[in-house]
Parts: sequence; structure tokens; C-alpha cells
Amino acid sequence: MKLLRLLPCLLAISLFGADPKKPDYDSQYVLGPDSQEKAGVPKGEVTEYELTDSKAFPGYGRKWALYVPKQYDPSKEACLMIFQDGLGYASRTGQWRVPVVFDNLIAQKKMPVTIALFINPGFIPDPKNPKGKDKKGKPLGKSNRSFEYDNVTDLYPKFLVEEMIPLAESKGVKISKDPARRGIAGSSSGGICAFNAAWQRPEAFSKVFTTIGSFTNIRGVISKGAEKGGNLFPQMILESPKKNIRVFSQDGTHDLTNEFGVWPEANQKMADAWKAKGYDYKFIMGEGTHNGRHGAQLLPEAMTWLWRDVR
Repeated sequence: MKLLRLLPCLLAISLFGADPKKPDYDSQYVLGPDSQEKAGVPKGEVTEYELTDSKAFPGYGRKWALYVPKQYDPSKEACLMIFQDGLGYASRTGQWRVPVVFDNLIAQKKMPVTIALFINPGFIPDPKNPKGKDKKGKPLGKSNRSFEYDNVTDLYPKFLVEEMIPLAESKGVKISKDPARRGIAGSSSGGICAFNAAWQRPEAFSKVFTTIGSFTNIRGVISKGAEKGGNLFPQMILESPKKNIRVFSQDGTHDLTNEFGVWPEANQKMADAWKAKGYDYKFIMGEGTHNGRHGAQLLPEAMTWLWRDVR
């Protein structure tokens, strides 16, 4: 009788192990040598700024920053790479470490002299508690992130081309107008935003780095069908003439599944559409969840691949 009572426990141990913790699918993704600072490598400079308002998104201010490589020659036009959720990419000690990666790859001549423009989404602080933060440490207020990033329209690309790039140039840098010398990157909603910018404005951007991209129906669900969702992109790609866009894309098999869609499935459909139309693309499906660890590991590889024919 005692043995019968123990059987359920023994079965649970045999099936799940003594410690049934959730697997850590992301621990395998660690930063490589090109994401580490190296002695003797010239260091570029990152300068932070703040935009108090914009024409495209009235009332929404945002923080932004510029990385200018040490090798930048003020008499020559430089390449450009724009990062959404920008300041998360701009730190030398954070998850992405874009300045470190750019320093190393530019010094190795694996990518051209490239200015990085880091742009945060629009935000209005809580007027009653402008410096307050919620339980997760995020500032209190109203974010415009989903409206700016998840919408399949020309509004945000127009903001980049007509407001942010000229604003960057006003700080004394010269940026090439050749789309072959311009790229754009982002993760999650920033990932679909990056592709949308190149899709809407291929004359302005030709290189895309998208990780855990939200190619799902976020805006369609939020607006109850009044706005287009990113889930429409695969069909749009298949039905439209091929555009001059090169894409490096990443997702993980344990990415999100919720009321907006299934992220791994959505990213796979994008890759299938790029393949069917003959796009120059590289798609890596790992095992990770909805975070930037795998994408950050791949950043040096992605930049080398995207910029492989530009010097």
C-alpha cells in the first residue's frame, strides 16, 4: 500500500527530475571576443542628447545618442546605422555593446566607418511624478513605442528621414545619402520597425538587422482592426516587386506566443517570403526566449555580413 502511495512521486521524479525548474534556453548565448574591449583599438565617442518634441509625434520627447568612430573623417560622408530603443544599445557595458563592436569591426576593416544613431521611442513623463518609476524600474508616464514601432505605415520612417537624420547631421557629422551605406536595427517591436523603415523607404535604408521581431498582429489587435499589423508583411513581400533590402534576422523557438500571434512562426514566415522572392537574407532560428541575448551574441556576425561589400 505504501508503495502505491509513492508511485506518483517516483513517476514525477523519473519524468521531470528531482528539481523540475524551467530550462534556461538563453544561457548558451554569450558575448564573443568582438563584443569585448581590446587593448590598442581606437575608441569612438558616444554623446547623448534629448529631443523635447517632434513634428511626426507631437508632444512626445525622447532621448537619443550618436556614436562617432575614432576613424571618422569630417571631410568625408560616413555610413549610418540606426538603432531603435537606442540607448539600450549605446552602452559599452550593457547587453548589446554596439560602440565596442563597432570599434573592433571598424579597426579590423570588417565594416566601414559607420556612425550609429541611437533613438529611444517617444515618451511623456507622468506630470504628477516626472521622475517616478514603476515596480520594474521603468519611468512612469506614457510611451509611444508600440504606435511608432508596430505600425505598418510610413510615419516612423518619415520621422527618421526628415527629422532624426538631419538632427544628427546638425551635430557636425556627414552622413551618406546612398541607401547602400545606410542600415537600421531593432529588437522585438524595434525589429519590425527596422524592417518597416527599409520596406517603406528603400531609397533611404538597404540593410536591416532584426532580432525577435514582432511580425505579429499587435496593432491590429490593439486598434481592433483599424490599423495594419506586422503579420501582413509576408503576403506584402510576396505580392510586391522585390526591393533592394538585405536582411539579417534572428528568433528563438521559445519566443512569445500570446493574443497577438506566435513569434517564431511569424519570423519563419518572413524568412520564407524573403527566400521565395530572392532577397539577400540570413535567418537564424535559435532556442531562446523573448530577449536580446542571442541577438547580442550575433551582432558582430550580423554587422560583418550586412556590410561585407561596403568599405
